[in-house]
Amino acid sequence: MFHVGGARSALYNWAVARQSGGTFVLRIEDTDAARNKPEWTEGIIGALASIGISETDPAFEGPYFQSQNADRHREAAQRLYATGRAYYCDCTREQVQERTGSQQLGYDGFCRERGLEYAEGRALRFRTPDEGATVVVDLVRGEPAFPNSAIEDFVVARGDGSPVFLLANVVDDLAQGITQVIRGEEHLSNTPKQQLLWEALGATPPVWAHLPVIVNEKRQKLSKRRDKVALEDYLAEGYLPKAMVNYLMLLGWGPGGDMEIRPQEELERLFRVKDVNGSSAFFDVKKLSAFNGAYVRDLSAEEFIEACGPWLTEPYATWAPESFDAAAFATLAPLAQTRVTVLGEITKYVDWLFLAEPVDDEASWTKAMKPGADAIIKDTRERYATAPWDAESLKTALEEVAAAHDLKLGKAQAPVRVAVTGRTVGLPLFESLEVLGRERTLARLDTALAKLAE
Repeated sequence: MFHVGGARSALYNWAVARQSGGTFVLRIEDTDAARNKPEWTEGIIGALASIGISETDPAFEGPYFQSQNADRHREAAQRLYATGRAYYCDCTREQVQERTGSQQLGYDGFCRERGLEYAEGRALRFRTPDEGATVVVDLVRGEPAFPNSAIEDFVVARGDGSPVFLLANVVDDLAQGITQVIRGEEHLSNTPKQQLLWEALGATPPVWAHLPVIVNEKRQKLSKRRDKVALEDYLAEGYLPKAMVNYLMLLGWGPGGDMEIRPQEELERLFRVKDVNGSSAFFDVKKLSAFNGAYVRDLSAEEFIEACGPWLTEPYATWAPESFDAAAFATLAPLAQTRVTVLGEITKYVDWLFLAEPVDDEASWTKAMKPGADAIIKDTRERYATAPWDAESLKTALEEVAAAHDLKLGKAQAPVRVAVTGRTVGLPLFESLEVLGRERTLARLDTALAKLAE
């Protein structure tokens, strides 16, 4: 699944590529066979397309597959060995720990001057400079310096000769002409090693930009084991892609001014990597929902009806398919549009209309059916049997019932609403009754009276 942090990074890369007349490159780093399946690649492409990053756009290039460049990776590893920038090592992890007395100290350079040649089981290690520091010029982080003495001689090729991710990544970036790398800050610790590899291979490193980590309400890094992090999950709940784009682009960056709801094209035009805040960004689901609500209300009536479509059918719909009435839904849709914040909520706003009986919600029934509720329902039923069947007349009739019982309209309509819809909250009652019709409304009121008489 596509992590919302990855989606934000992609949007920032996309904005920079489009601003500069450059290219957004999608590379599938698939050298780990256990974590690579074709459907997952299709999922990434589909997720990108949902947030406006389409493979049909001239600014999009790929997907490339890292596994197809294995020969190039091996050649680069051998070049590092031939130039003395890497050496072979036959140390086991246990031997290193025995010499250093620690699991944290890392490799101790034991094989640096042993002059070992390639043999099965010998890893190839990069010879890190002993002195000085590797300075990473980062558009977000400034110029953090990493003492070379603290960077171990890291492995660039395994004992079977296969290059590791660090080297493969650098070689592919070089071959594909990558000039800017915008990614999450968890990769910052890898950057000095990658930068050393760029320089050892005779090339100038790209421009780096490491984005702030995204955290939950407890200020913990978003984790797929604990938090909802997949872009697809949010879209499946009914968050609109445009709202997701708008919100994600503002996680750690802002265009200035008080206006936050902006179209993607405008955000792309205004985006500047150097203005990204280095502090962690809080993924506030409530704020995302507020954004989404604004985008929902901005849809035309036809767009809203179409957007609700997936949640009016299986597996979300709780009614039989033949019970759905498109015309009735279209009548109520404008009322629902002002209330839903996430499209997935639409099902509970209209299910009572397409079910044979009201929703069975015990908590709502208990809350609304206080002593005297039966008298209110009985009097309402009598008036509704002959009242003109339009929202205004239905409201007037219930106001008369409320007055007769010395109640405000809100108190009087609560048991009627639950008797008809099953819930204490929902769409405007009288417009709902008008759509439901006299016969079905009276039948539900009768059912409620029978239940109250038990």
